[in-house]
Amino acid sequence: MDVIELFKKLLKFKSITPNDDGAMEFIKNYLGEYEVIESEKEGVKNLFLYKKFGDGEHLCFAGHIDVVPPGVGWNTNPFEPVEKDGFIYARGAQDMKSGVAAFLYALKHTKNFNGTLSALITSDEEGDAIWGTRYMLEILKEKNMLPDYAIVAEPTCEKVFGDAIKIGRRGSINGVLKKIGKQGHAAYPEKSINPIHKVAKVLGKIAGVDLDNGDEYFAPSKFVVTDIRAGMEVTNVTPGELKMMFNVRNNTHTDKEKIKKFIHKHFKDMNYQLELKESAKPFITNPNTKVVKTLDKAIKKVTNITPKYSTAGGTSDARFFAEKGVKVVEFGVKNDTIHAPNERTSKDEVVNLSKVFSEVIREW
Repeated sequence: MDVIELFKKLLKFKSITPNDDGAMEFIKNYLGEYEVIESEKEGVKNLFLYKKFGDGEHLCFAGHIDVVPPGVGWNTNPFEPVEKDGFIYARGAQDMKSGVAAFLYALKHTKNFNGTLSALITSDEEGDAIWGTRYMLEILKEKNMLPDYAIVAEPTCEKVFGDAIKIGRRGSINGVLKKIGKQGHAAYPEKSINPIHKVAKVLGKIAGVDLDNGDEYFAPSKFVVTDIRAGMEVTNVTPGELKMMFNVRNNTHTDKEKIKKFIHKHFKDMNYQLELKESAKPFITNPNTKVVKTLDKAIKKVTNITPKYSTAGGTSDARFFAEKGVKVVEFGVKNDTIHAPNERTSKDEVVNLSKVFSEVIREW
């Protein structure tokens, strides 16, 4: 089968996180000449396929077979790929069965490589991601089989195929701040401590504020207030507590300690409690690293486009590779319909993505 037939086959699996719906077994059979390491925990399946061609470096292609629920608003069955006007419509068309199909096809048709080629596929990227790629990399570490380099085939392009490589990602820090006041009757404000009034005095100094200046590759880390609530939905009671939730998509210049200091600067004269949770660490891969330069060259050859280097967007499983010291980048099709109804990608993008990955392997 060609890469489009393979792509359509993957799209038919109703692989809503963490269910793979049989996709992993199909992939094992498709790359039947590759060695297999599998794991399954808490309903999450992971598949690592590898083939040692020579004694050189280990290059891994990675992705996820799971997709988000289709939701409403579809014009067609989200798990029956429909081809129309050069596009293929189905859940996961962009995020990210196009990428998985492209690298599987490239790996299957590789005859020579001076090193080891592999594929790491999980069924839990769109979920909690606890027992997915992170867990599988721990297993590979124990077996001394961590790759030297990785390409995660997430959709990265913005306006045209080939225009963006992700060489890093921002982290994500979530916070909950509780401002403690003193409940009382609204008619006697002097007998209460109104936490809403207290927070209102500093809100304009923190909401939407940049915590750093960013750099060449990272946007500034911004303090984004996501929720504020207090009171009992009555007009005659001053609330005794206010809860404010926020998120910081942080670059490498801002961490939890810096956020703590930022909060304390503005709330030091108030009775408050702060809880911070880091769900992802920021990382960046040096643009001069072999995997970036080789991928860049392959994209130019296939598309005649010079890609920009980006760190935009949310988190991905690339962060787990980076945590293990693997030099990792991301490249895939356009991302303009991910998680939306009528998700689609063009046939040309899928074909060209497989050509880019084949060229990376050949050029390596």
